[in-house]
Amino acid sequence: MSDPTPGPTRTTTGPPDAERNGSAPVQGRERRSHATTSQRPPGADARRQQRLARLPQRRTRALLALDAVGLFALMMAIHGARYALDLMTTVYPLQNYLIGFGVATAIHLAVLYFGGLYEREGRLGSRPRLPRALALVGMAVLLCAGIALLTGQYLMPRGNLVILFLLGSLLVVGNRRLVREIQRRRHPAPRVLLVGEPHQTGTAAAQLRELDADDLEVAGEVREADDLPALVERTVASDVLLLSNRTLDDVYPEPLATLEQQGVGVLQMVRPSNSMLGLRGISELGGMPVVALRSHVLTASERQLKRLEDLVLLIVTAPVTVPLIALTALYVRLRAGSPVLYRQQRVGQGGRVFSMVKFRTMRRDAEAQSGAVWAQRRDPRVLRGMGWLRDARFDELPQLWNVLRGEMTIVGPRPERPELVAQFEQAIPGYERRGEVPPGITGLAQVHGRYHTDPEYKLGHDVQYLVNWSPVLDLQILLRTLWVILARRV
Repeated sequence: MSDPTPGPTRTTTGPPDAERNGSAPVQGRERRSHATTSQRPPGADARRQQRLARLPQRRTRALLALDAVGLFALMMAIHGARYALDLMTTVYPLQNYLIGFGVATAIHLAVLYFGGLYEREGRLGSRPRLPRALALVGMAVLLCAGIALLTGQYLMPRGNLVILFLLGSLLVVGNRRLVREIQRRRHPAPRVLLVGEPHQTGTAAAQLRELDADDLEVAGEVREADDLPALVERTVASDVLLLSNRTLDDVYPEPLATLEQQGVGVLQMVRPSNSMLGLRGISELGGMPVVALRSHVLTASERQLKRLEDLVLLIVTAPVTVPLIALTALYVRLRAGSPVLYRQQRVGQGGRVFSMVKFRTMRRDAEAQSGAVWAQRRDPRVLRGMGWLRDARFDELPQLWNVLRGEMTIVGPRPERPELVAQFEQAIPGYERRGEVPPGITGLAQVHGRYHTDPEYKLGHDVQYLVNWSPVLDLQILLRTLWVILARRV
């Protein structure tokens, strides 16, 4: 039976179903909830929110320290055990091992960081950690072995690597369980605010009450997600659980970004209707499948990995791209005259406008009468003898300078003119999501679409790229871009 009080929202401090069904409340839980709301001293709620906001940074520092010390000590222990058992065929000075173990530890920490194991982890919802730890530690071990093959310098005896792979994975998982348990003991139990229809919140509350009171409390139930930050503050909630798919539009991008900055976790319950979409990162809360929501598709470590990928590609391809840019510039100067380069205002990451540079392939007054318009197939503004540069994408080569400056990335959604972006954002819902990463020289929309492909269709490709980003996907797009260039497909 739903709440007889009219109005779209309802918050509770005691067990919701006890109130709904008319049964007596659980006294222990009622006293605990009352103590956390009514009897708080002034400013206690604000201090609690500040502590929640600092938890991710503290967790990251603690894990980095534990992993660094633990992995180095484990390498020393493995080496000492093999030495004691007389399993070492050759023994080198201790200094050599200390340097090698230090470098190997740094490699492991870098792989774990870029693999996302130091990202913010919600207090609610559990996911198996061992498979991911095995994959990342295995990757780090392979990197150590690869360095030995390329340089002939072994960071540690080869026999140690297999043992390190197994024990290192367990160590990484154990460190995260230890930090999570310390946080659970030092901080109050998470308080979750349920958002959904009365029958949905009632079922979820009953499910969550099966958990231990020290693990979770139900802070309240609301029907709508209107003014969610205020509801979170009033109910002193540490997490929000969305039980209806229709509330997603009400929280993204705001107030999801605000709650994220405050350290409040937002979870979406996975329904049968959206479980067929291939969602990643599904975890479990009280037996319910949930997925953590975040305001940005790429995590901080993924964005930094993508930037590192750009810099590595710029360095590796420089022997080819630098002469090619010089020859193309000479051709444009002889064929089209001056100026060789054309600068244009484009919208970059987060809506920031930057000056994008490219080789000039159109006449100087190309937009004097029409203003900002999309390029067309066989565009009449293109100068004679310059069309093949556009077909081969050679006119985009100067944008490697924008990539070096951090204004663009090699693979990503293509940047658009501010005037066109304003039109698209009004006409196409969610168009602003393209700005979550720096714009790219090439992208998924470019290898699957054409110059004249509808912007809404391109947006579908761009969002798909953001959701499924990985270095492997970037490599696939780069290879497809080469095929598009060779096939002269525009």
